[in-house]
Amino acid sequence: MKTYSAKPADIEKKWILIDAEGIVLGRLASIVAMRLRGKHKASFTPHMDMGDNVIIVNADKIQLTGNKRADKNYYWHTGHPGGIKSRTAGQILEGKFPERVVTAAVKRMLPGGPLSRQQMTNLRVYASADHPHEAQNPDVLDVKSLNKKNTRSA
Repeated sequence: MKTYSAKPADIEKKWILIDAEGIVLGRLASIVAMRLRGKHKASFTPHMDMGDNVIIVNADKIQLTGNKRADKNYYWHTGHPGGIKSRTAGQILEGKFPERVVTAAVKRMLPGGPLSRQQMTNLRVYASADHPHEAQNPDVLDVKSLNKKNTRSA
């Protein structure tokens, strides 16, 4: 029996729509990372971009467990001496671009490298409930029903 290796002509990409309202951030990010890599498919090949296109809506209504909303910090550096800056997850979620919290969580669950950066282009995150991808007829993935721990009432 030979090892199966997918070729670019064999890859079939689907569009998945996920509503993030009330879902715990880390659990959502791990499911999305698995879908982006294509590990949910039987024909998974590690060196190919086999994953689906994922659309996440309502990213501003994501839930964080414990005190992470106030304690979890996101750091960046301006490039100048002493230029390290930080914001809490709560500040980012209430700010202008709340979808960056979800994007960062998914990005950090993928292995680093050129293939992961290519797979991140298949992720679209929107803070509100509307998105411009209706023409792709995305399949709805109900993450809330996969596990009761995926939701959190805050």
